[in-house]
Amino acid sequence: MPRHSNTVLIDLIPGARSHTTETMWIVAFSLVTAVSAQVSIPLPFTPVPITGQTFAVLLSGLVLGWRRGFLSQLVYLAEGAAGLPVFAGATGAALHLVGPSGGYLWSFPLAAALVGWLVEQGAACSTWRLAGALVAADTLMLAVGSTWLHVLFRVPFAQAWLLGFYPFLAMDVVKIGLLGWSLPRVLRRLDVHKGDRPSGANST
Repeated sequence: MPRHSNTVLIDLIPGARSHTTETMWIVAFSLVTAVSAQVSIPLPFTPVPITGQTFAVLLSGLVLGWRRGFLSQLVYLAEGAAGLPVFAGATGAALHLVGPSGGYLWSFPLAAALVGWLVEQGAACSTWRLAGALVAADTLMLAVGSTWLHVLFRVPFAQAWLLGFYPFLAMDVVKIGLLGWSLPRVLRRLDVHKGDRPSGANST
């Protein structure tokens, strides 16, 4: 049995593994990211706002696993590239992909895949291991975003980190703490309920 069947949240939900339902989950999490992007707090000293996007990206990897999490964020970027108002600010959507926030956006599929892969390796079984997986994925997004500012906008590297990395750490610690505390408990509950179902309940 694949290891991820015991650690990826939607794999514990009956009927969630069909092609139709997997597609629905992927699209749904692209929309969750779009809605989360509208929770935006501008900062006066940096062109990059604090948003709920990174929470949704990490959540997509946790819930969907690496492949579906990766695809959900690709769909999200495709929605923005098509001009849909899915990015923070909801205006001039496609321009965000080449603007100051572009590095963060392009890193979303990779970050979702990273945390999803670590979950499939069993990181979700422990709060501390899961926290480590979330920190790794979050650091990836912040590092890519800061490097984007440095390379494309010719911002000195140290200043790029002051603009694109450090201001988001406090809020990201809150996001990571919430996800790291809650997901192992949800998985344990689902495992208990799964064990309570009759042996033939999942047969097709």
